[in-house]
Amino acid sequence: MGIILDTQISQNASYASSISIPASTTPALFGTLGLDMTLSGANPRVELTATVTLSAVVAVLVPVTITIFRNVDEDAILIYSATQTIPVGTLLLTTSVMTAVAADVPPAPGFFIYQAFVSIPGGLAVIPTRVGPESFVGVASSD
Repeated sequence: MGIILDTQISQNASYASSISIPASTTPALFGTLGLDMTLSGANPRVELTATVTLSAVVAVLVPVTITIFRNVDEDAILIYSATQTIPVGTLLLTTSVMTAVAADVPPAPGFFIYQAFVSIPGGLAVIPTRVGPESFVGVASSD
């Protein structure tokens, strides 16, 4: 069993219908975490969970991508990417929740920043709306 070194939550939207942001082809940042692993022992690891919620009125299948990076800017390293095609809309307002669970093994003890992004592909006739909740959770541990 591991020892928890640090845990963080980045809550962009805490409950349903708390935001109204059109989804974008440009990856949109919805969570940033800083995890302190300077005192990690053997087998360091990070477990991450990201959740986004989209809604639309017109029926369309929308590929939604969640990407998670370690570090930021030019030092960013993609550690996880998942695309799920979700049905959004059925002539009534429909909401779909996408949750991704990722793991990372940092290269050495240190302080690491993780960021989560959400995006959709271009060329869609209907653009879904990010409505919340949106959250990003990280737990750093080691043996």
